[in-house]
Amino acid sequence: MKQRRHAKILELIGKYNIDTQEGLLDHLRQEGFDVTQATVSRDIKELRLVKTLSPDGRYRYSFEKQNGKDAPSKFYSIFSDSAVSVAYAQNIVVVKCMTGMANAVCAALDAAGWKNIVGTVSGDDTIFVLLHDEMSAAEFAVELKKLIR
Repeated sequence: MKQRRHAKILELIGKYNIDTQEGLLDHLRQEGFDVTQATVSRDIKELRLVKTLSPDGRYRYSFEKQNGKDAPSKFYSIFSDSAVSVAYAQNIVVVKCMTGMANAVCAALDAAGWKNIVGTVSGDDTIFVLLHDEMSAAEFAVELKKLIR
């Protein structure tokens, strides 16, 4: 449950300009998570969310891009709970996720710092990962398939 909540938090802060714990708590409750303010506070700390200045001049929660050792483990955790399938064609890897989870998985993927990734795009249930070449895409797809439960 905690991993699903963490994934939903990452999705919510990517989708909405959430600037307070209360705002995040409200969004989580609207999504069906029965949590307390203390739980949200712990989640913010565990996910290492930071407040950044948005283009409109207000602060909002965001996922700190990390190159530290925690980023890959968070990715593995979120990916294994959310991904359904992985396929590749030429230098593009397509990851299908449970509905609503692709944004969170993509944010964790970006933070994990995989080599040979040019960029990522996510929708509601699909992620496109552009890699430098077909061989990199094939290797990346094999690694991701190992993580699917």
